[in-house]
Amino acid sequence: MAEICYFGGLVHYKAPSPFSLHFLFRSKPHYYNSTSLMAECRSSSTVEPPSLLVFSGCTGFNGVVEELKKLTTRVAHVLPVSDDGGSTAEIVRVLGGPAVGDIRSRCLRLSDESTSEALAVRRLLGHRLPIDAHQAKKDWYDIVEGNHSLWDGVSRPYSETIRAFLIYFQNEFHRRPNERFCFSNGSIGNFFFAGARIFFQSLDAAIFLFSRVSEIPCDSLVLPVISTNDRLTLGCELQDGTIIRGQNEISHPTNGTMQTVDKRHCSNSALPSKIKRVFYMSSEGNNLLHEVFPPVNPTVLEQLRSVDCIVYAMGSLFTSVCPSLVLLGVGEIISSRSCRKVLLLNGSQDRETSGFTASCFVTAIADALNRTHGDPNIRLKNPPGYYINTLLVPKDGEIAVDLKQLSEQGIKDVVSISVLHLFSSLCAQQTLTVASALLQRVVECVGDPKHGILFNPSSLINMLAGLVE
Repeated sequence: MAEICYFGGLVHYKAPSPFSLHFLFRSKPHYYNSTSLMAECRSSSTVEPPSLLVFSGCTGFNGVVEELKKLTTRVAHVLPVSDDGGSTAEIVRVLGGPAVGDIRSRCLRLSDESTSEALAVRRLLGHRLPIDAHQAKKDWYDIVEGNHSLWDGVSRPYSETIRAFLIYFQNEFHRRPNERFCFSNGSIGNFFFAGARIFFQSLDAAIFLFSRVSEIPCDSLVLPVISTNDRLTLGCELQDGTIIRGQNEISHPTNGTMQTVDKRHCSNSALPSKIKRVFYMSSEGNNLLHEVFPPVNPTVLEQLRSVDCIVYAMGSLFTSVCPSLVLLGVGEIISSRSCRKVLLLNGSQDRETSGFTASCFVTAIADALNRTHGDPNIRLKNPPGYYINTLLVPKDGEIAVDLKQLSEQGIKDVVSISVLHLFSSLCAQQTLTVASALLQRVVECVGDPKHGILFNPSSLINMLAGLVE
């Protein structure tokens, strides 16, 4: 149960061939129209649960997705397609196209678990091959030939469909004899996703197929922030003028090796200078430092106009969240909405945000949405309060919550750790002034040796329920 104190009352909340796909497509023939699918899902219900749009990456928000489904399945998950680490990097290197790892990961988290077959499909698509390259290749051939134990429990229609796209994926890199594909630590879900995307020549179609195969609720949307078949490269400019090319080099550098990406919150040293901005860079031609301006996925804009709550999730601020915010049209719509706009503050510092306070996170998001440091012809000048009006902070988190600065930014609702601790550095008059503007709450958190301080999923979702209902 989440407890919310409004300084005047207490409110409680409880919170065979790729062509043979007919059994998957039981809806109307406009297969990739997400809005129509959601309308069909809602037609049988008179009381609608709240709708959310979440800007996130892969790791940070995945831990609360299961709990979020208990509150509502009417969630649009907006994810970047610029990840160039792990097995995604190998797929992009050999076959090109956008990065699908974050999308695949979120789809798996949303997938059905209610039957033994659903669990078997989830286990198969979530499987990673061994690190050892020789053993990985052997396991891959056992899987693609249908001989691996991972196929146990998967019925023939599903197994034939999944295998068809795995075989198609394999044929694609066999057509490139000059490129040797490395299966080490490869994700079967990523391989299936890549095969479907190349076959359909559509990222949206591949997401739709993956969603049907893994039986994601039809009113849950997994949206690439940029719907493209092209490779996208993320870059960043540091405050000292340094340009870093590639998402992985920004957040989890591997020094150009094929080693597994270490995403622990303390695995890399801080950047030499703070990040000024992130932007998209050319992946072709001679000038690889050339900035490009891809259009945002129109379905993202459509969802932003209608949802009950917009959430900026915890995770890598500049490489998971901001790549979705810098695109033309996103800031314009968010600033025009009067709904809840919630920032989930990280519980721990990382390479990208070393030394940041809570107000620094708010500033970075506002700068991204305003495109403050980009082309002056498309720059917005909205104050931070137009983009964020609620801040959720994990109890005992490492990031300082500077209430005075947050209040000056227009953040009027802070879900924070104990009131006495937060106000101990303020004089009596300041305490009264801030307390009259900010709502104080407590959200429990858990410690994780890999990712640091994290929100307790149940506590976080109960709090979101209270905010949007």
